[in-house]
Amino acid sequence: MKLLLIEDDQTTAAYIVKGLREEGHVVDHVADGRDGLVQAMAGGYDVMIVDRMLPGLDGLSLLRALRSAKVTVPAIFLTAIGGVDDRIEGLQAGGDDYLVKPFAFGELSARIAVLARRASQPMTETVLTAGDLRMDLIARTVTRAGRTIDLLPREFALLEHLLRRKGRVQTRTMLLEAVWDLSFDPQTNVVETHVSRLRAKVDKPFDRELIHTVRGAGYKIEA
Repeated sequence: MKLLLIEDDQTTAAYIVKGLREEGHVVDHVADGRDGLVQAMAGGYDVMIVDRMLPGLDGLSLLRALRSAKVTVPAIFLTAIGGVDDRIEGLQAGGDDYLVKPFAFGELSARIAVLARRASQPMTETVLTAGDLRMDLIARTVTRAGRTIDLLPREFALLEHLLRRKGRVQTRTMLLEAVWDLSFDPQTNVVETHVSRLRAKVDKPFDRELIHTVRGAGYKIEA
């Protein structure tokens, strides 16, 4: 893979670059946020690793600028800022994953591989799955363990959004924007209500949960 590392700590950067190159990846490294933005905009990367505290332009602003410019290359935040609110902020800014320092290189490598694999899956796929759950987007049907599950249109849209981002936490704000097309928080429990209804249909009649709550962060589907 071709990877972009945006990290101003030279010791950390050297450690990461050495490890990733030993795995056979091509790695470009920049230490300034503005330079990182220019480099990322040039394109051609499979995954970006971005620190939050950068000179020139901080990591959050960098990701927001990239997403506004429709640059969709997967990005993982690698930072010492590790509070729940900080992780949520990173995901809302356009990050696809969030890893807190100090970190194990093996975990970073594995997360990079997962992001690259997800990005390679076309969004035009017509069948989405998680374990024994199957959603056919053309037939507009959902089954689990061969049993048909009847969903209302908004429940179907919510499940589709979660399935397309399987294994990735989706915050309340993300779900409001994607499923309800709301760019503000209406201060209602509409997300929680629909997730609860979806669970009653998708999880409750079966032995294993697929829809998980990540406390303080959001929801995800994981088989």
